[in-house]
Amino acid sequence: MKHAELTIDRLAFGGSGVGRLEGKVCFVPFSAPGDRLTVQVTKEHRSWLEGELVELLEPSSLRVHPGCPAFGQCGGCEWQHIDYTVQAETKRLILLETLQRVGRLIDPPVGPTMTAPDPYGYRARAQFKLHRAPDGLKAGFYRRGSRFVIDLPQGCPVVTDAINGALAQLRLLLEELPDADRVPQISIEQGEQGCHAIVHYIGNDPQRLVALLASHEASLALAGLFLQSGRKDTLLPVFGDQRISYRVPAGEGEMTLGYGIGGFSQVNRQQNRAMIERVRQLVRPVADGRLLDLYCGNGNFSLPLADLFAQVVGIEGYQPSIASAVDNSRQVRVNNSTFRCADVGAELQQLVARNERFATVLLDPPRSGALEAVKLLPQLKPQQVVYVSCDPGTLARDLAILINQGGYRLEIALPLDMFPQTGHLETIASLTHS
Repeated sequence: MKHAELTIDRLAFGGSGVGRLEGKVCFVPFSAPGDRLTVQVTKEHRSWLEGELVELLEPSSLRVHPGCPAFGQCGGCEWQHIDYTVQAETKRLILLETLQRVGRLIDPPVGPTMTAPDPYGYRARAQFKLHRAPDGLKAGFYRRGSRFVIDLPQGCPVVTDAINGALAQLRLLLEELPDADRVPQISIEQGEQGCHAIVHYIGNDPQRLVALLASHEASLALAGLFLQSGRKDTLLPVFGDQRISYRVPAGEGEMTLGYGIGGFSQVNRQQNRAMIERVRQLVRPVADGRLLDLYCGNGNFSLPLADLFAQVVGIEGYQPSIASAVDNSRQVRVNNSTFRCADVGAELQQLVARNERFATVLLDPPRSGALEAVKLLPQLKPQQVVYVSCDPGTLARDLAILINQGGYRLEIALPLDMFPQTGHLETIASLTHS
């Protein structure tokens, strides 16, 4: 592939720098706005190019020293080389541009990025890849675009200190395992009780490994340890609690929520708290009204908002999350909540058919968005819709439907940095009926 000189103009969603080459947009990972560099074009598409940085001819003034020695090789972070204030402003601009380009929204009200208090050491969950090499056990993440494990002997700087400590202990233990090559991954998650770990095992004798791990319970600073030898339903307890808990703001204080081992939660606990606080500020309390929480998970939003409504109803398609939501509502004594395990689109059709009404609808869909749901939502006649998104493209598409077909007005779209040092972006959007 050919080499060419290129100047980077901006950053794109997902992390790459963007410049123009022979009239086409060219995406270059690990570059920064203002860089002048030599690139190797690796892929040519009809209207855009992909390139790799070959030589940095003139570095941008926006560059900083990365916080990780594996940066540029590891596939985890894209922006450690860029000043954090620039990262935050870039995410605001990406959201603004996406709402205008994809959603065709004119002058959308986009607020400043809600920055993370700790741009490093924030991840409360990580999946470390393992590889048994002749010189010892490697534990880290895959090299970008490959299955080669980048070893992180000092841990990962974007995960919490507790997780790095747990990884170091498990590494030493598994180093002595005769079939350590049959352990491809360790998942570690930090909750209020401490760290929980899942050792993934593809060998022939899981019970022997369970016994070995159990014999080291006293020396492992873990709140729980589990062995997984296949799908999630093959989870074998070694020791400890299967519930992971975390605190969130609620009313004048806070509440403790939880979920089962292997379940879903936001990996940035501090930013999850900030997100819930901001949603509480945006939501209009309706003492005699109902809140509908779509893709409700374990009640992460439903339960902290329950005091603002007469009733909250949560819909989620993943049964273990609904079980956690029901358990959470019981433990925090929220008695005005109902949770249902159902396909969101199918359940919305039933709600519409029964002519049910909700004062507010909150939705936090997966990356693919909520296309089917937003087409049905206006028939429930909510006065307010709060949309939490992890993808600005599908958010822009769905907001356009709510605005153009549903008669809603976008009050504010707030970018929130859930994943510092990366090009990923979370957004809180609030809409009211015109």
